[in-house]
Amino acid sequence: MLFGESPLGAADDPDRPIVEALIEAVVDAVDPRLRLVSSYREKLAPGVRRTIAHMRELGREVPEPVELSRSAWGANPLIAALFATADDIPALLGRSHELTAFFDAAANAAAQEAYALLGMKMEERTVLGTALVQDAVQHDVAQKTIGFSGHRVLAVAADALASRREVGARIMRRLAALALQRITARERRANELEERKAILAARLRLLTLRRGGLQSVAGDAPDEGAEIEKLERALRATVDDYIETKTNLATLDGTIGIINDILRAPQNHLRLARLHRRASRMGILVPPDSTEAATDLEFLELALGEGMRAVIAMVRIPRPEMPSKADRVKEAARHLI
Repeated sequence: MLFGESPLGAADDPDRPIVEALIEAVVDAVDPRLRLVSSYREKLAPGVRRTIAHMRELGREVPEPVELSRSAWGANPLIAALFATADDIPALLGRSHELTAFFDAAANAAAQEAYALLGMKMEERTVLGTALVQDAVQHDVAQKTIGFSGHRVLAVAADALASRREVGARIMRRLAALALQRITARERRANELEERKAILAARLRLLTLRRGGLQSVAGDAPDEGAEIEKLERALRATVDDYIETKTNLATLDGTIGIINDILRAPQNHLRLARLHRRASRMGILVPPDSTEAATDLEFLELALGEGMRAVIAMVRIPRPEMPSKADRVKEAARHLI
């Protein structure tokens, strides 16, 4: 799995438990009635396996977990780039319900660390600042800065492999949500087509009634034959589109087809990119030919569906980095005021 290799395989297939679990998760997310379809698992398994294979390919690009702590902020340029100050790290950890629940659980009482996915939004902005230009200090120089916001700690687990598997499961549920969005969009499309069909049919009836009516006796009625033919063509096309759309929505096999459209082409919906930036300690982007002190940084950006992009890193969180319960309450109160 992302993040942890075969239709539903033989009983000794090592991937079989993962495939079966993810199929059921997808069905629960999209429509539990899919279990009424004969051999629904066999119909969904190839797409699930293709998505698993794609996630494994991406998983090879994800580095080993890095420590997320105040001391790491001073020692690891990546962590320093992701957080403005060292104190931002325990503040984030204390706000994470997943992380708090993990360390508070009796089963994890002896755990001295947790593994998780750190996700955040990267923003680049142009600002006016001071810069060294040809060995002279200049003010109001346009500079690009890099910053991160919306930090979240997800998929908390006792070891790195378990965390990666949970990330993979969440990605699969997100892909299922994309399928559900498509189904909802088709339902809206069917309603729009039904309304358009009714309007076109009404207009066609009106023109047909007018044609050859009393207006023609007075000799002042326009020939509406061309308009009638145009409406007939539009109505036929709308009816065909409506029938096709409605048929896919009316059958559970049609729903499985929509799911498979996504799962069999995961590369269209799930991508991982390496972003290279050279930045100063203050988060100012520095050109490659500049002599200004800066660090070469590499980030991983996860794109999932339309509009969802986040810089990610697998992290290891020592228990001592967690704020005390009193500090967490104080921090929560500060945000409420």
